[in-house]
Amino acid sequence: MKIKISGLKNGTYTYKFEGKSESLELIEPLSGNYCADIVLNKFDDQIILDVSVTSEANFECDRCSADFKRNVSGEYRMVYLLRSVENADSDSDITYLHPDTDKIDIVNDVRDYLILSVPMKKLCKEECAGLCIKCGKDLNEGACDCTDEKIDERWKDLLELKKKLNTN
Repeated sequence: MKIKISGLKNGTYTYKFEGKSESLELIEPLSGNYCADIVLNKFDDQIILDVSVTSEANFECDRCSADFKRNVSGEYRMVYLLRSVENADSDSDITYLHPDTDKIDIVNDVRDYLILSVPMKKLCKEECAGLCIKCGKDLNEGACDCTDEKIDERWKDLLELKKKLNTN
């Protein structure tokens, strides 16, 4: 994914890159296709890239273990200053490019931001009820037949609080 910047006049340019996730060397759970929408703003001595990336992903629900597919997406901004590297400020988060640079390769950034967009908690749906801890039944399909057993006295107050909260 290279963007040719030599010869660009000041202004705004849009780019769209699409392809298979394998071409970016993306790892599971990312699969299928990716899409990167890029808005490039060129100024005299700087380039600002606003990038929005999306990819298909295969997940297993953390609560009920059901397999599901979902798109993941992320956005980021990169600023490039066209100056010689000798004049670079080492404390800055800005990428410096030599003025003679003709292309910007963004494949590593796109890959990294897609990997970062994978959620830590993967749920098939926000209100997923999960599995019964006793019998393993999927509680999204209905209640199980498990009965409450004798509760440890240390948890009695917490159970009463839970019952109060459920009745309100």
